[in-house]
Amino acid sequence: MNIKDWTQIKLTVSQSDLYTATAIMGMIDLNLQIEDYSDIDLKTCYGDLIDESILNADKTVAAVSVYIPAERSAAEALAFIKDRLAEAKIEGKLELVGVNEEDWANTWKAYYKTTRIGKNMVIVPAWETYEPKPDDIVISMDPGMAFGTGTHETTKLVIELLEKYVVAGERMLDVGCGSGILAICAAKLGAGECKAYDIDPVAVRVARENIENSGLTSVTCDQSDLLRQVDLDGGKYKLVTANIVADIIIRLAPDVGAYMTDDAVLLASGIIVERADEVISALDDCGFRVIENRTENGWCALALMKK
Repeated sequence: MNIKDWTQIKLTVSQSDLYTATAIMGMIDLNLQIEDYSDIDLKTCYGDLIDESILNADKTVAAVSVYIPAERSAAEALAFIKDRLAEAKIEGKLELVGVNEEDWANTWKAYYKTTRIGKNMVIVPAWETYEPKPDDIVISMDPGMAFGTGTHETTKLVIELLEKYVVAGERMLDVGCGSGILAICAAKLGAGECKAYDIDPVAVRVARENIENSGLTSVTCDQSDLLRQVDLDGGKYKLVTANIVADIIIRLAPDVGAYMTDDAVLLASGIIVERADEVISALDDCGFRVIENRTENGWCALALMKK
């Protein structure tokens, strides 16, 4: 491959966090490069046949790299990884290898185009103009360094489900909001008060900017570690979205029901198909039943209700 046509995102973490870090990076692409020297046994190797840099490498850390082709948004991938690391409480070093970060921050926009989702939703980059067709519901977005342009399958699947499950005038909660796109879409579809939360302060800032630019007064965004700071002063929520990652949805499962009305719908996404049964089982144990299951390109989104 021509290295200029790819962006390498490298994540370095503690060796003990390698399994979870690899799972997160694998959500971007399964073709990963892993650097882990902790299992090299010098007692069974001829030291003079091993590269000195490997012999001297720090065995307490490991790295995972994923390569993003030019036609895909590396910004979306990087923001996705950052959000999932924050939710998983993993500290790591993220690098764009061999890339001028200032140039990259602007050139990725060339690959973020207007996207039509579902029946009526149209996601338009804030720097583009779009002439809406009759019945179009237009969302103008600048994701900045937060996840959520609408181009990733996990986000698209939830937006499609929002068209079906938003109830006019009812409260909506988005846990792990990224750019704020789901709460904004829900409000545009007629939801009442929409509350968005994210653990990442950068995502909160970006979401607030997008909310302000949308002109929607019914949507707010605040910082929260999962459900710990979520506002219940206005009552429980008719609709909850969690476009996060399988492990975090499983962690969320025992608590989320307390924030939902009895007839509320939970939309869970960010789940690779291989782990869907595990997530469904965890939610089933916590009193939820699946009412709809959608998949696209190896990703799964679930709609669930209380039993």
